[in-house]
Amino acid sequence: MTTSPNLTFNDGNTIPQLGYGVWQVEDDVAEKVVGQAFEAGFRHIDTAKIYGNEAGVGRAIANSGLSPEELFITTKLWNADQGYESTLAAFEKSMELLGLETLDLYLIHWMQPKQDKYVDTWKALVELQKRGRVKSIGVSNFTVEGLQRIIEETGVTPAIHQIELHPYFSQSELRAFGASKGILTQAWSPLGQGGELLNDPVVSGIAAKHNATPAQVVIAWHLAIGNVVIPKSVTESRIRENFAALEVKLDDADVEAINGLDRTAAGSGRIGADPAVSDFA
Repeated sequence: MTTSPNLTFNDGNTIPQLGYGVWQVEDDVAEKVVGQAFEAGFRHIDTAKIYGNEAGVGRAIANSGLSPEELFITTKLWNADQGYESTLAAFEKSMELLGLETLDLYLIHWMQPKQDKYVDTWKALVELQKRGRVKSIGVSNFTVEGLQRIIEETGVTPAIHQIELHPYFSQSELRAFGASKGILTQAWSPLGQGGELLNDPVVSGIAAKHNATPAQVVIAWHLAIGNVVIPKSVTESRIRENFAALEVKLDDADVEAINGLDRTAAGSGRIGADPAVSDFA
Protein backbone atom coordinates (compact mmCIF):
# COMPACT_ATOMS: atom_id res chain seq x y z
CA MET A 1 0.00 0.00 0.00
CA THR A 2 1.15 3.56 -0.75
CA THR A 3 2.07 5.47 2.39
CA SER A 4 2.32 9.18 3.00
CA PRO A 5 5.79 10.68 3.28
CA ASN A 6 6.67 12.03 6.71
CA LEU A 7 7.90 15.53 7.47
CA THR A 8 10.08 16.24 10.51
CA PHE A 9 9.10 18.77 13.17
CA ASN A 10 11.56 21.09 14.86
CA ASP A 11 11.22 18.91 17.99
CA GLY A 12 12.43 15.80 16.11
CA ASN A 13 9.05 14.09 15.82
CA THR A 14 7.48 13.39 12.43
CA ILE A 15 4.04 13.87 10.87
CA PRO A 16 2.51 12.18 7.79
CA GLN A 17 2.35 14.93 5.18
CA LEU A 18 -1.08 13.85 3.93
CA GLY A 19 -3.83 13.54 6.51
CA TYR A 20 -7.60 13.34 6.74
CA GLY A 21 -9.68 16.15 8.25
CA VAL A 22 -13.10 15.83 9.86
CA TRP A 23 -14.34 19.43 10.08
CA GLN A 24 -18.16 19.61 9.83
CA VAL A 25 -18.51 15.83 10.13
CA GLU A 26 -21.12 14.65 12.64
CA ASP A 27 -19.90 12.36 15.39
CA ASP A 28 -21.64 9.19 14.21
CA VAL A 29 -20.54 9.84 10.62
CA ALA A 30 -16.96 10.49 11.78
CA GLU A 31 -16.67 6.96 13.11
CA LYS A 32 -17.61 5.57 9.70
CA VAL A 33 -15.56 7.86 7.48
CA VAL A 34 -12.41 7.76 9.63
CA GLY A 35 -12.62 3.97 9.35
CA GLN A 36 -12.84 4.36 5.58
CA ALA A 37 -9.87 6.73 5.65
CA PHE A 38 -7.83 4.11 7.51
CA GLU A 39 -8.81 1.52 4.89
CA ALA A 40 -7.73 3.91 2.12
CA GLY A 41 -4.30 4.29 3.71
CA PHE A 42 -4.58 7.45 5.81
CA ARG A 43 -2.86 7.26 9.19
CA HIS A 44 -3.03 10.96 10.12
CA ILE A 45 -6.40 12.24 11.42
CA ASP A 46 -7.14 15.88 12.27
CA THR A 47 -10.04 16.71 14.60
CA ALA A 48 -10.88 19.40 17.17
CA LYS A 49 -13.05 19.88 20.23
CA ILE A 50 -15.35 22.32 18.42
CA TYR A 51 -16.01 19.76 15.67
CA GLY A 52 -17.95 17.68 18.20
CA ASN A 53 -16.64 14.42 16.78
CA GLU A 54 -13.67 13.48 18.97
CA ALA A 55 -15.69 10.56 20.38
CA GLY A 56 -16.47 9.28 16.88
CA VAL A 57 -12.82 9.53 15.92
CA GLY A 58 -11.97 7.68 19.11
CA ARG A 59 -14.37 4.85 18.25
CA ALA A 60 -12.86 4.58 14.78
CA ILE A 61 -9.39 4.34 16.31
CA ALA A 62 -10.53 1.68 18.77
CA ASN A 63 -12.15 -0.37 16.01
CA SER A 64 -9.35 0.02 13.47
CA GLY A 65 -7.06 -2.74 14.68
CA LEU A 66 -4.22 -0.25 14.32
CA SER A 67 -1.86 0.49 17.19
CA PRO A 68 -1.33 4.05 18.46
CA GLU A 69 2.21 3.84 17.10
CA GLU A 70 0.82 3.42 13.58
CA LEU A 71 -1.39 6.51 13.82
CA PHE A 72 -0.96 10.27 14.08
CA ILE A 73 -3.84 12.05 15.82
CA THR A 74 -4.31 15.81 16.12
CA THR A 75 -6.93 17.69 18.10
CA LYS A 76 -7.33 21.35 18.97
CA LEU A 77 -8.22 23.46 21.99
CA TRP A 78 -11.33 25.57 21.49
CA ASN A 79 -11.38 29.31 22.20
CA ALA A 80 -13.66 29.15 25.23
CA ASP A 81 -11.12 26.90 26.96
CA GLN A 82 -8.13 29.20 26.55
CA GLY A 83 -6.15 29.99 29.71
CA TYR A 84 -3.63 27.87 31.58
CA GLU A 85 -5.76 25.72 33.92
CA SER A 86 -8.75 25.54 31.59
CA THR A 87 -6.48 24.30 28.80
CA LEU A 88 -5.19 21.47 30.97
CA ALA A 89 -8.76 20.47 31.86
CA ALA A 90 -9.98 20.66 28.24
CA PHE A 91 -7.07 18.51 27.11
CA GLU A 92 -8.04 15.73 29.53
CA LYS A 93 -11.62 15.79 28.26
CA SER A 94 -10.46 15.52 24.65
CA MET A 95 -8.20 12.61 25.54
CA GLU A 96 -11.08 10.84 27.27
CA LEU A 97 -13.23 11.19 24.15
CA LEU A 98 -10.43 10.06 21.85
CA GLY A 99 -9.57 7.12 24.11
CA LEU A 100 -5.88 7.95 24.03
CA GLU A 101 -3.18 8.16 26.68
CA THR A 102 -0.77 10.22 24.58
CA LEU A 103 -1.62 12.67 21.80
CA ASP A 104 0.59 13.19 18.77
CA LEU A 105 -0.24 16.87 18.23
CA TYR A 106 -2.23 19.47 20.19
CA LEU A 107 -3.02 22.86 18.67
CA ILE A 108 -4.43 26.18 19.88
CA HIS A 109 -7.32 26.50 17.43
CA TRP A 110 -7.39 30.32 17.06
CA MET A 111 -5.15 33.11 18.34
CA GLN A 112 -8.11 35.18 19.60
CA PRO A 113 -6.22 38.49 20.00
CA LYS A 114 -9.06 40.29 21.80
CA GLN A 115 -9.26 37.49 24.34
CA ASP A 116 -5.49 37.73 24.80
CA LYS A 117 -5.06 34.41 26.58
CA TYR A 118 -2.98 32.68 23.95
CA VAL A 119 0.38 33.10 25.73
CA ASP A 120 -0.89 31.44 28.93
CA THR A 121 -2.59 28.83 26.76
CA TRP A 122 0.68 28.15 24.96
CA LYS A 123 2.41 27.75 28.34
CA ALA A 124 -0.13 25.04 29.19
CA LEU A 125 0.67 23.21 25.94
CA VAL A 126 4.36 23.43 26.77
CA GLU A 127 3.60 21.88 30.16
CA LEU A 128 1.59 19.05 28.58
CA GLN A 129 4.53 18.29 26.33
CA LYS A 130 6.91 18.31 29.31
CA ARG A 131 4.62 15.84 31.08
CA GLY A 132 4.73 13.52 28.09
CA ARG A 133 1.00 13.75 27.42
CA VAL A 134 1.54 15.38 24.02
CA LYS A 135 4.39 14.56 21.68
CA SER A 136 4.28 17.80 19.69
CA ILE A 137 2.52 21.15 20.10
CA GLY A 138 1.54 23.83 17.64
CA VAL A 139 -0.97 26.51 16.74
CA SER A 140 -3.65 27.22 14.20
CA ASN A 141 -4.82 30.54 12.76
CA PHE A 142 -2.14 32.83 14.17
CA THR A 143 -0.42 35.88 12.71
CA VAL A 144 3.32 36.45 12.39
CA GLU A 145 3.09 38.78 15.40
CA GLY A 146 1.29 36.17 17.48
CA LEU A 147 3.86 33.54 16.60
CA GLN A 148 6.70 35.90 17.51
CA ARG A 149 5.09 36.71 20.85
CA ILE A 150 4.65 33.14 22.06
CA ILE A 151 8.18 32.26 20.97
CA GLU A 152 9.68 35.29 22.69
CA GLU A 153 7.67 34.90 25.91
CA THR A 154 8.13 31.14 26.35
CA GLY A 155 11.25 30.22 24.40
CA VAL A 156 9.28 27.39 22.74
CA THR A 157 8.61 27.44 19.01
CA PRO A 158 5.50 25.72 17.63
CA ALA A 159 6.15 22.57 15.62
CA ILE A 160 3.45 23.43 13.09
CA HIS A 161 1.06 26.22 12.11
CA GLN A 162 -2.28 25.20 10.62
CA ILE A 163 -3.85 27.91 8.45
CA GLU A 164 -6.28 28.44 5.60
CA LEU A 165 -4.18 27.73 2.53
CA HIS A 166 -5.07 26.89 -1.07
CA PRO A 167 -3.90 28.08 -4.50
CA TYR A 168 -6.17 31.15 -4.38
CA PHE A 169 -4.72 32.08 -0.95
CA SER A 170 -1.20 30.71 -0.74
CA GLN A 171 -0.09 32.49 2.47
CA SER A 172 3.46 33.14 1.26
CA GLU A 173 4.33 35.49 4.15
CA LEU A 174 3.23 33.09 6.88
CA ARG A 175 4.89 30.14 5.15
CA ALA A 176 8.15 32.06 4.81
CA PHE A 177 8.11 33.14 8.45
CA GLY A 178 7.34 29.60 9.57
CA ALA A 179 10.18 28.22 7.47
CA SER A 180 12.58 30.75 9.01
CA LYS A 181 11.68 29.37 12.46
CA GLY A 182 11.52 25.70 11.48
CA ILE A 183 7.72 25.68 11.77
CA LEU A 184 5.90 23.41 9.33
CA THR A 185 2.83 24.80 7.58
CA GLN A 186 -0.41 22.82 7.48
CA ALA A 187 -3.27 23.70 5.14
CA TRP A 188 -6.93 23.69 6.08
CA SER A 189 -9.55 24.19 3.36
CA PRO A 190 -6.82 22.95 0.99
CA LEU A 191 -9.19 22.57 -1.96
CA GLY A 192 -10.83 25.96 -1.56
CA GLN A 193 -14.59 26.14 -1.22
CA GLY A 194 -17.60 25.75 -3.47
CA GLY A 195 -15.81 24.06 -6.33
CA GLU A 196 -14.45 27.21 -8.00
CA LEU A 197 -10.82 26.19 -7.62
CA LEU A 198 -11.44 22.65 -8.85
CA ASN A 199 -13.11 24.07 -11.96
CA ASP A 200 -10.29 26.54 -12.63
CA PRO A 201 -8.99 25.97 -16.18
CA VAL A 202 -5.37 25.96 -14.99
CA VAL A 203 -6.10 23.17 -12.52
CA SER A 204 -8.29 21.30 -15.01
CA GLY A 205 -5.59 21.47 -17.66
CA ILE A 206 -2.93 20.09 -15.36
CA ALA A 207 -5.34 17.35 -14.27
CA ALA A 208 -5.87 16.30 -17.89
CA LYS A 209 -2.10 16.30 -18.46
CA HIS A 210 -1.54 13.88 -15.58
CA ASN A 211 -4.72 11.81 -16.02
CA ALA A 212 -5.69 12.91 -12.53
CA THR A 213 -8.65 14.67 -10.94
CA PRO A 214 -8.52 18.40 -10.13
CA ALA A 215 -8.62 17.59 -6.41
CA GLN A 216 -5.64 15.28 -6.77
CA VAL A 217 -3.72 18.02 -8.60
CA VAL A 218 -4.36 20.57 -5.84
CA ILE A 219 -3.35 18.07 -3.14
CA ALA A 220 -0.23 17.24 -5.14
CA TRP A 221 0.56 20.98 -5.30
CA HIS A 222 0.38 21.22 -1.50
CA LEU A 223 2.70 18.24 -1.18
CA ALA A 224 5.11 19.67 -3.75
CA ILE A 225 5.50 23.00 -1.93
CA GLY A 226 6.00 21.31 1.44
CA ASN A 227 2.64 21.77 3.13
CA VAL A 228 1.06 19.24 5.44
CA VAL A 229 -2.42 18.88 3.98
CA ILE A 230 -5.70 17.50 5.39
CA PRO A 231 -8.41 17.22 2.71
CA LYS A 232 -11.86 16.24 3.93
CA SER A 233 -14.57 14.21 2.25
CA VAL A 234 -17.35 11.99 3.55
CA THR A 235 -17.61 10.10 0.25
CA GLU A 236 -15.61 6.87 0.29
CA SER A 237 -14.57 7.09 -3.37
CA ARG A 238 -13.25 10.62 -2.87
CA ILE A 239 -11.44 9.63 0.31
CA ARG A 240 -9.60 7.02 -1.75
CA GLU A 241 -9.11 9.49 -4.60
CA ASN A 242 -7.57 12.05 -2.23
CA PHE A 243 -5.13 9.51 -0.84
CA ALA A 244 -4.16 8.47 -4.38
CA ALA A 245 -2.99 12.06 -4.96
CA LEU A 246 0.30 10.81 -3.48
CA GLU A 247 0.93 9.18 -6.85
CA VAL A 248 0.51 12.44 -8.81
CA LYS A 249 3.89 14.08 -9.41
CA LEU A 250 3.75 17.65 -10.69
CA ASP A 251 6.63 19.17 -12.60
CA ASP A 252 8.06 22.64 -11.93
CA ALA A 253 5.92 24.21 -14.63
CA ASP A 254 2.76 22.77 -13.07
CA VAL A 255 3.68 24.12 -9.64
CA GLU A 256 4.47 27.57 -11.03
CA ALA A 257 1.19 27.67 -12.96
CA ILE A 258 -0.76 26.87 -9.80
CA ASN A 259 1.31 29.36 -7.80
CA GLY A 260 0.13 31.97 -10.27
CA LEU A 261 -3.49 31.53 -9.19
CA ASP A 262 -2.93 33.34 -5.88
CA ARG A 263 -5.40 36.18 -5.29
CA THR A 264 -3.88 37.62 -2.13
CA ALA A 265 -2.71 40.83 -3.83
CA ALA A 266 -6.24 41.39 -5.11
CA GLY A 267 -7.61 40.95 -1.58
CA SER A 268 -10.05 38.23 -2.61
CA GLY A 269 -8.33 34.96 -1.77
CA ARG A 270 -9.35 34.36 1.85
CA ILE A 271 -12.43 32.23 2.55
CA GLY A 272 -12.48 32.06 6.35
CA ALA A 273 -11.97 34.50 9.19
CA ASP A 274 -8.87 36.68 9.55
CA PRO A 275 -6.90 35.54 12.64
CA ALA A 276 -5.76 39.12 13.25
CA VAL A 277 -9.32 40.18 14.15
CA SER A 278 -11.30 36.96 14.67
CA ASP A 279 -13.23 36.74 17.93
CA PHE A 280 -15.23 33.52 18.26
CA ALA A 281 -17.14 32.60 21.40
